Amino acid sequence: MVRFLNLIKPVMFLLPEVQSPDRKLPFKEKLLWTAVSLFVFLICCQIPLYGIVTSKSSDPFYWMRVILASNRGTLMELGISPIVTSGMVMQLLAGSKIIDVDQSLKEDRTLFQGAQKLLGLLITLGEAIAYVISGIYGNISEIGTGHAIIIILQYFLLVCVYIR
Repeated sequence: MVRFLNLIKPVMFLLPEVQSPDRKLPFKEKLLWTAVSLFVFLICCQIPLYGIVTSKSSDPFYWMRVILASNRGTLMELGISPIVTSGMVMQLLAGSKIIDVDQSLKEDRTLFQGAQKLLGLLITLGEAIAYVISGIYGNISEIGTGHAIIIILQYFLLVCVYIR
């Protein structure tokens, strides 16, 4: 029987990855990079998406935005939900032994992290398509199919960068 994690191997080279540092980082440097990441996240919360129609209607996800760390109509519309959800789903699958992973093996850990990233990208794609089809940004006939595809691609590419 083929292990689930072995199915991820052929697409691992496509997934973004950051190498571990070759030296121990001092706390101040870690703090600096954390602050830079937060700053980039906050900037993304202010950049509006290209191709959306702004509406004065009420926000159906208003109360969830704090939990999801999202901002309506911006690059961070989906917030951290795809990344967090993929991590929780993979941990649940591993914890319940539905997928076989040995965290003591470096190769299994790498494949597991790759599977989390791939699932995060798939969740992002699904959420972006659901947002566009449901009419959050306006009716597809009004915004056009091209703009709908551009909106979906913006989310997908942003998570490709953010998931690193």
